[in-house]
Amino acid sequence: MATLLLLVLAASPVALAPPRPAHADAGRGGTSPHPSAAPVPVLAYYYIWFNPTSWNRAKIDYPLLGHYSSDDVEIMRRHIRMAKTAGINGFLVSWKHTPQLDERLAKLVEVAREEKFRLGIVYQGLDFSRTPLAFDTVRTDLSFFASRYATEPVFDIFGRPLVIWTGSDRFTAAQIEETVGGVRGKLLVLGNAKNLEDVESSHGVLDGQAYYWSSVDPVAGTSAAKLTAMSRAVHQRGGLWIAPVTPGFDARLVGGKREVPRRNGDTLRASFAAARLSEPDAIGVISWNEFSENTHIEPSERFGSTDINVLADLLGVRVDVDVPVDSSEPGDGGHWGLTASGALLFAGAAVVLLPLGVAFRRRRPPVARDGRTAGTGPDDPSADPW
Repeated sequence: MATLLLLVLAASPVALAPPRPAHADAGRGGTSPHPSAAPVPVLAYYYIWFNPTSWNRAKIDYPLLGHYSSDDVEIMRRHIRMAKTAGINGFLVSWKHTPQLDERLAKLVEVAREEKFRLGIVYQGLDFSRTPLAFDTVRTDLSFFASRYATEPVFDIFGRPLVIWTGSDRFTAAQIEETVGGVRGKLLVLGNAKNLEDVESSHGVLDGQAYYWSSVDPVAGTSAAKLTAMSRAVHQRGGLWIAPVTPGFDARLVGGKREVPRRNGDTLRASFAAARLSEPDAIGVISWNEFSENTHIEPSERFGSTDINVLADLLGVRVDVDVPVDSSEPGDGGHWGLTASGALLFAGAAVVLLPLGVAFRRRRPPVARDGRTAGTGPDDPSADPW
């Protein structure tokens, strides 16, 4: 087996290509990225909409930390410290400008600052019925965020704070420019393109793309080509590309039809390999705690700590799922977790080992299954989808 793996890796220049650098000023005023051996950030999509009653509906699994509320600072700290030990460098926080979410984001920023952890924003530009918010609302919300956080070091992943605009693929380039053109000097605004046409139609008016592809089954073997093509198109236009990684999917309790099983961590391994081969500027893990679509890697009653351990293995670290809140050594958070040599070796290993089946699976606690047809996470906290 080891000989076969080495032969395949040696014969695969794509698998062994170095990652692209995490550059700060892609898009407007930036230069096109070039191949580099620099590591790239590993980020996880993070939801701050949970209330204690959220756990009473549309759930098949629950966090080991209990039925928490997202305004609990202790939970935030536990999440961040646990994520850091797994090699995650930051959270991509689902947010829009409401009093409750503003307050929770402010708390999370404070904790992240204390823990030397990074944050980005996923701006939820669709309501719960998936109708785009008015342009004036988007413009006002992003202007508020820029005025408050444009110089906040916690948001320094690529220089300017990173904002992913969910719903941007619904609009023309002229509409996007009119809506976010005024804040792009302060923020890096990425879209959520789902295909090459979306990438091409937003050329010049966004700073890159972050594909939230939560419902894909990477074991089917078709995702790598699509991600690579999208990455190439984004990079040719000087933009940032955040590639999706997911452990599985099951959104049937919230209206979805599709289920993607976790396969005891093999789905995550295959997804990681496909994302890595697209030469991303960052990895976007879907998700830390999206319990309605069951893409979470947060340790849980049903799935245990399997997938967070798999991710840690892929990143060459050892996770601690029982991080004490009062630890006096939170870590410096000073390195990106995805190194060129280590990550590519694991990605190549996943490509080779997965087709060989169950006999070569890693030994981890038993897992079950997951899966929604166009999963993008819930969008309207006022509708309380959780």
